[in-house]
Amino acid sequence: MSDAAQTPNAKFKPRIFSGIQPSGNLTLGNYLGALKRFAQKQDEGIETIYCLVDLHAITVWQEPEALKRQTREAAAAFIAAGIDPARSILFNQSQVSAHAELAWLLNCVARIGWMYRMTQFKDKTSGKNAENSSLGLLAYPSLMAADILLYHATMVPVGEDQKQHLELTRDIAAKFNHDYKTDFFPSPEPLIEGAATRVMSLRDGSKKMSKSDPSDASRINLTDSADTIAKKFRKAVTDPAPLPETLDGLAERPEARNLVNIYAALADKTVEDVIAEYGGQGWGVFKPALADLAVDKLAPISTEMARLMNDPAEIDRILGQGAAKADEIAQPILAKTLDIMGMVRSR
Repeated sequence: MSDAAQTPNAKFKPRIFSGIQPSGNLTLGNYLGALKRFAQKQDEGIETIYCLVDLHAITVWQEPEALKRQTREAAAAFIAAGIDPARSILFNQSQVSAHAELAWLLNCVARIGWMYRMTQFKDKTSGKNAENSSLGLLAYPSLMAADILLYHATMVPVGEDQKQHLELTRDIAAKFNHDYKTDFFPSPEPLIEGAATRVMSLRDGSKKMSKSDPSDASRINLTDSADTIAKKFRKAVTDPAPLPETLDGLAERPEARNLVNIYAALADKTVEDVIAEYGGQGWGVFKPALADLAVDKLAPISTEMARLMNDPAEIDRILGQGAAKADEIAQPILAKTLDIMGMVRSR
């Protein structure tokens, strides 16, 4: 068997795609789980496309002026975190109409039952009347598939909670290829890596760090000042025992495990390295060290974000240039999809 047969994506150019909803107040979890890794991928010689998925955001009500501000703020966070618009394509989804067009085509390939099985849809409609949810919320995963397949992306950085959506993307691509007897769409692979792919609350280590948590002390916002960052880490909830001297000692200690994971991710070290350095020491030693590290890594991001947000026209220019680059890739793939499906086109 040839290498191409063994590797389904061998015929496709290596390309990374990922997106973040511009819903405001990006956190340390967004930075460690996404933005930091996005910036690092620029150094690996693979084309990188990063998208602010504002079409996804409106599956639930968004105040229009707030959405505009949040989209610019998310763009500022990408750039401040190290995404170079000259090296990566950075844009907001609604500026490239091919996302919505391909989403409709894939809606006609995907099955309704697949959408109802998505755990995020169940979570967002749990205890409510699902029939009162927007149709867009149900079809959200199909739009996500379109986002990825529109660029023939072969790799997608995802958190654990997004793996099911990427698996659905692969199912939709496979069904399209099967139904139309082609190998047009790749089967994108997940990229899940790093010590802190899932950052937990600073108040409860069993819950994911979330911008929607009522307690601001539960999270580090990328807009937090240096003093606020340090104060939140020093006041983070922990158990009374010192750090364990072995990795196994973190197993039943969610708050301790979370803070060690965060330290490792910020320092680009392994969890084992952190335990080797701080094992047996108390929180009076570790928390200040973590606070200092976090301020060193995150305060420059918040400062640069503030500078960028003072010039919204420059952010809009960057997003517009990124959208034009994205459209150049997307349009031929959309046109070929329409041709495969039998659409008559005069251009």
